[in-house]
Amino acid sequence: MRKAGRHFLQIPGPSAVPDRILSAIGQQTIDHRGPDFAKVGLRALDGMKSIFRTDEHVFIYPASGTGAWEAALVNTLSPGDRVLMFETGHFAAMWKKLAEKLGLKAEFIEGDWRSGADPEQIEAYLAEDKAHEIKAVCVVHNETSTGSVSPIAEVRKAIDRAGHPALFMVDTISGLASLDYRHDEWGVDVTVSGSQKGLMLPPGLSFNAASAKAMAANKTAKLQRSYWDWADMVGPNKTGYFPYTPGTNLLYGLNEAIDMLHEEGLDNVFARHARHGAAARAAVRKWGLEVLCATQGQESGVLTAVKLPDGHSADAFRATTLKHYDISLGNGLSKVADKVFRIGHLGDFNDLMLIATLAGVEMGLSQASVPHTKGGVQEAMNHLS
Repeated sequence: MRKAGRHFLQIPGPSAVPDRILSAIGQQTIDHRGPDFAKVGLRALDGMKSIFRTDEHVFIYPASGTGAWEAALVNTLSPGDRVLMFETGHFAAMWKKLAEKLGLKAEFIEGDWRSGADPEQIEAYLAEDKAHEIKAVCVVHNETSTGSVSPIAEVRKAIDRAGHPALFMVDTISGLASLDYRHDEWGVDVTVSGSQKGLMLPPGLSFNAASAKAMAANKTAKLQRSYWDWADMVGPNKTGYFPYTPGTNLLYGLNEAIDMLHEEGLDNVFARHARHGAAARAAVRKWGLEVLCATQGQESGVLTAVKLPDGHSADAFRATTLKHYDISLGNGLSKVADKVFRIGHLGDFNDLMLIATLAGVEMGLSQASVPHTKGGVQEAMNHLS
């Protein structure tokens, strides 16, 4: 049976794609070796530098964020290299697993899945590595499974205080274009991201921003690579082309997305996401529920992960909201599976959309008989107004 009205896709990515971007993607495909494509390619490559806030190389792959994870590692490291990672949540664990499959010795600083990476712990760990065997420090900026944000600038300072030469790599797949991010200023060597979150595109493009130090490491790294090799991309990228078939129509959409972000102003985009995150958390606390991120100042503006009371299934609750209110909420992953649900409030998103989303959640809590105090939506409205 047909359901009237729009479906509310409130997972923390892929985010809903704006009409302007859908229209751009719908243009006729052109010859990716022809003269007209150079303008498209150069505009995308240069435009993404402004989003990463870098003057260094940005590489664009027709791939998911997982591909960009692999590209970051294989372009800079050699078999058996030690890599330090911080267990912020499910996606940090997945990146570690990928590193191990590539033949790297990935080491975890254990976390509680309720905060971002701890710079002091990273500094202490690196200080013990007197021989500088650790070749990279990998941190997730916005942990999509938990709604916690790592203090990237502070991690950079911690690495510097330890006097350690390790490369600094950051996954901001769900943070870029939603949260403040500064590749150059924060001294990041490789930044990883994807198209389907704050960039408001469908899945299918991923990115590496690479510092001069990372580009130098590429020349001596011994991990096998072909499709991901930065060295093969540098030459063609100078004139707006790629060494293999790019995601032509997604690049049309990417250029439109970059325009939209700059029309609003990146600082305004970041402020909007922060405001919506704060309003969502205010609603959750009014309901008497617990926000998974427990560290003040590290809560995400991209999503809010909500713990349900013991004995209540988050997946059953999500199924109820989908059935009765046509809203998709994010599920809990691995360690927090069926214990939390995630409210995405990212991308092309405004106050009224947030209130409608929270109304769907509040009605769902009642429908699923989850103990709560009514008034969360009103609390969010009070915050926004």
